[in-house]
Amino acid sequence: MPSLYIAVPVLNEAPNLPRLFDSFRRLASDHSAQFSVHILLVDDGSTDGTADVACQLAGDLAFKVLRHEVNYGPGRAFQTVFSYLADKLQPGDWVLTMEGDNTSRYELVRTMFRRAIEEDYEVVLASPYLYGGGIVHTSSLRVLLSKVANTFVKELLGINGIVTVSSFFRLYRASALQRLQQRYSPSILETNGFECMTEMVIKMINLNLSISEVPMVLDTQLRIGKSKMKIMRTIRGYLRLALQLRRWKAPEIPKPALTRI
Repeated sequence: MPSLYIAVPVLNEAPNLPRLFDSFRRLASDHSAQFSVHILLVDDGSTDGTADVACQLAGDLAFKVLRHEVNYGPGRAFQTVFSYLADKLQPGDWVLTMEGDNTSRYELVRTMFRRAIEEDYEVVLASPYLYGGGIVHTSSLRVLLSKVANTFVKELLGINGIVTVSSFFRLYRASALQRLQQRYSPSILETNGFECMTEMVIKMINLNLSISEVPMVLDTQLRIGKSKMKIMRTIRGYLRLALQLRRWKAPEIPKPALTRI
């Protein structure tokens, strides 16, 4: 039976874990007929006992914690989990990445699978900016700033045809991740901060992976506590991304030399 790996980076998310593990159990139940479901939690230097609470809540789930002793950032967390999966992914496997604060809605996963399988996409992103999506229980100013920032980042990095570039909530075919690993490295990513998901989009575009999006309503009331993203640090990270674009491009296939007869 193929596997569905659910990869989630967490930092001091102990209060959010009971609801998060309820989502894991629902996902495992919903997809147990098609997949062997594995939960991979990357504890990125939590100081509130997140990893211990997670182990207590795991019960009979196929569950593993990958630990960082100090906080490096979500990019490093995804590097850790992609490296861990590098020798485990098999044809037919899938990888779902989610937020650890309950803002990724597990109810959308069936829709994401349907889009990927029926329309043959390699990656499906969940987007609050598509028609039918949105951001709720957040001030109008923060919603406006989020949309402006998303548009600015896409313009800065020359990303076209994709509405959102920063969401963690994504579904990947194993073959798509393996292509990225073969081209770049087992960890795929180089950046450590929240800009890592945009780096991932850039690299997927460079390899011409087929990408689609589904609308998602982002409800910040589902999260206990504040977002872990630091605005100025993330801005600097995006500016550094702009300097890496040329280096990450896939190499051109050389033209054959002409032979004179």
